[in-house]
Amino acid sequence: MQIILHPYTLQLRHYFKIARDERSEQPTLIVELRDGDLSGFGEATTNPYYGISYDNMRTCLQKAADYLLDYQLFTPERLWEETKYFFLNNPFAQCALDEAVWDLYGRKKKQPLYQVWGLDLATMPQTNYTIGIDTVENMVKKLQEMPWDLYKIKLGTEDDLLIIRELRKHTSAVFRVDANCGWTPEQTIKNSFELKKLGVEFIEQPLRADNWEGMKEVYQHSELPLIADESCIVETDVEQCAGYFHGINIKLMKCGGITPARRMIEKARQLGLKLMVGCMTESTVGVSAIAHLAPLLDYVDMDGPLLLSNDIASGVQIKREKLVFATENGTGVQLLEATNN
Repeated sequence: MQIILHPYTLQLRHYFKIARDERSEQPTLIVELRDGDLSGFGEATTNPYYGISYDNMRTCLQKAADYLLDYQLFTPERLWEETKYFFLNNPFAQCALDEAVWDLYGRKKKQPLYQVWGLDLATMPQTNYTIGIDTVENMVKKLQEMPWDLYKIKLGTEDDLLIIRELRKHTSAVFRVDANCGWTPEQTIKNSFELKKLGVEFIEQPLRADNWEGMKEVYQHSELPLIADESCIVETDVEQCAGYFHGINIKLMKCGGITPARRMIEKARQLGLKLMVGCMTESTVGVSAIAHLAPLLDYVDMDGPLLLSNDIASGVQIKREKLVFATENGTGVQLLEATNN
C-alpha cells in the first residue's frame, strides 16, 4: 500500500474565533492510502495548540509508509495496533491514516462504513451549526445567514449572557454553548440557570481541562448538562469524566482516529455518559468519517464544511433536515481535482 499526502489550505467563510484561538484559514493534510485501483482518504489539520504541524505529521506518516509498503490489510483495528508506535506524539496524523484505512476497507468490502458496522441510518442526530465569537451584531448576522435548527455558540467573553439573549431574539432554534475552557466554576453555575431559561441544551467544556475539583462542584450544582471536550482526549480519559460530566465530545483527530473513537463510544455507553463526536475546522474528508458514526451518537457536531468557502472534497452532504450519504463505498469521499494545491 502507498501513502500519498495532499496538503491544502482551507479558507473560512467568516473569521472564526473561540476563547483561545482565532483564524481565517486552516491548513489541512489529506492522507490517501492507495492499494491497487482503490484509494481511501483521511484528514488531519495543523493545530498549534496541540503542537501539530505539516512537518511532524509528514515525519510520522513517512515511517508508516515504509512499514505499509508491502502490507496486506486484514482489519483497520489490526493496522492501528501495528502502527501506533509511529504516532506516539501525533494522534492527528494517526487519525488521518486511520480514516483512510477505514475508507479503503469499506471500499474493499463494497459497502459504506455504516453498513460494515451494521448500523441503521433511521435514527441519527442532526448536526449543529457553529457561531464563533464576534461582535454581537456579527454573530446575529451569521445566525441569520444560516437558518438552522441547532446552533453551537462559542462563548468565553465578558458578555456571554448578553450574546445569548440577543441571539435568542432572532431564532427559536436550540442553542448549545461551548466556553472552550473560558469560565470559572462560579460563572458556570450561575450562567447555567440563566442559559436554561434561554433555551440552551447543554454547556460544553466550561473550565480548564485539568480543573477536576472545579468540575466536581459544577457537576453537583449546574442546572444544565455538561459535556467534556478538552477534558476527554484519549481512551483513558473517558472513565475519568464519569461523575464530572454528563457526556463527552470525542474528536477523531485528538484521540487517534475512528478505531479508538469506537472504543471510547462503547466505554462511555457502559458508564451512562451521553455521546457526541465533533469536528475540527476540517473539510468533507474528515467530516464524512464522522458521519458514519452518527447512528451511535446522541449529538453530533460536523458542520466543518459549512464553515468553509473552498471545500476540497465530495462525500456526505450536510443538509438542514438530514445528512445525505454518498453513493460510493467506504466513507464515500472523492477529492475535487480543481481544488488540489
